Amino acid sequence: MESRVLFSSQLYFPANQNRDNSIAPSLLAPPSRNALSFSFPSPVYRFAMRIGPPLVKAAPIVAEVDDVSRRDGVIIIRRKKLAVFVSGGGSNFKKIHEGCSVGSVHGDVVLLVTNNKDCGGAEYARSNGIPVLVFPKGKREPSDGLSSTELVDVLREYGVDFVLLAGYLKLIPVELVQAFPKRILNIHPALLPAFGGKGLYGERVHKAVLASGARYSGPTIHFVDEEYDSGRILAQSAVRVNANDTPEELAKRVLREEHKLYVEVVAAMCEERIKWREDGVPLIQSKDSHDEYY
Repeated sequence: MESRVLFSSQLYFPANQNRDNSIAPSLLAPPSRNALSFSFPSPVYRFAMRIGPPLVKAAPIVAEVDDVSRRDGVIIIRRKKLAVFVSGGGSNFKKIHEGCSVGSVHGDVVLLVTNNKDCGGAEYARSNGIPVLVFPKGKREPSDGLSSTELVDVLREYGVDFVLLAGYLKLIPVELVQAFPKRILNIHPALLPAFGGKGLYGERVHKAVLASGARYSGPTIHFVDEEYDSGRILAQSAVRVNANDTPEELAKRVLREEHKLYVEVVAAMCEERIKWREDGVPLIQSKDSHDEYY
């Protein structure tokens, strides 16, 4: 049995009757307002770092307001609005959406953005009444897609708080990075900064890990900047590489960790538990003890 150990960096509107529910920017209107873990042999070990003076223990989330406030000593946090970007099946997107639905994530997926309108992630979004946008504009069907400026405008119209890349294979435009500073996350199927960069995605990553002789791999969640896989690392989960692993076997184990890690990190984002050290390193504040950071 495996237990999980956390690493940190440095430390369509509701579905139409038609099958294609992708929507053009001119048809968009903001929707109505709606009223962490890792692999080593067991037992579980958790590494925490105490930073600064003790903080007040978290109070339960009971309502939503514009940002974060207190009412009669109770912390009140607005449900966050999430836009998820996918290119394929969208298994991480599905897990995040499920987390929102069952209440483990204090947010809602309000948009799905894809460069492939027929991918599995887009089909899942349509079946769950989540609007699907195409970005960037396609070469064959440019009328279906948005420009960078249009994309930013739509995200703002929907009041999106955080952008989550979940297997999105296109480079994020500078306009989007600048419009959502420290609010765009990506998940990569290896322990960055190794095995990252342009062209290293999917099975290529796992082949590179095996060819290197690395003993551990695992997902990395990082903030997005203008380059591939180079933003500040927020969380990592270690997965042992077995001696006779194939890329497919390693990919399955890493993906299982991705599903757990991404939901937990998104939950922390939605609960305002991402804190930044003075040197620019992002940390995750423990939900149970607010003087502990991971």
